Amino acid sequence: QVQLVESGGGLVQAGGSVRLSCAASGRTFSAYAMGWFRQAPGKEREFVAAISGNGGRTFYIDSVKGRFTISRDNAKNTVYLQMNSLKPEDTAVYYCARSTYFNPKNSQYDYNYWGQGTQVTVSS
Repeated sequence: QVQLVESGGGLVQAGGSVRLSCAASGRTFSAYAMGWFRQAPGKEREFVAAISGNGGRTFYIDSVKGRFTISRDNAKNTVYLQMNSLKPEDTAVYYCARSTYFNPKNSQYDYNYWGQGTQVTVSS
């Protein structure tokens, strides 16, 4: 069983930055892509970013391109989401997830393990 634990959320002003971390258990971390999703109040969960197992490929939703950066440290079994130039519309619970594939995917149905989520609130 894989466990994912997110950290780093909080309250930040518009234009500010936050770095989310997701620590994974297990010994096959580098074999799978990792992704970040978010869910705002009253909205469906949406894809944000994903990274391949070896970190060589990344994939972002258009609304965060140039502002967010996903990265991973396979030696630490950890994936990160650096979020800069935050906007109030980025407010959501952010979830990390482990894919069933090596290459990055944007569908939640391609992920089989999920963290508990961490709240990010961006004030205007």
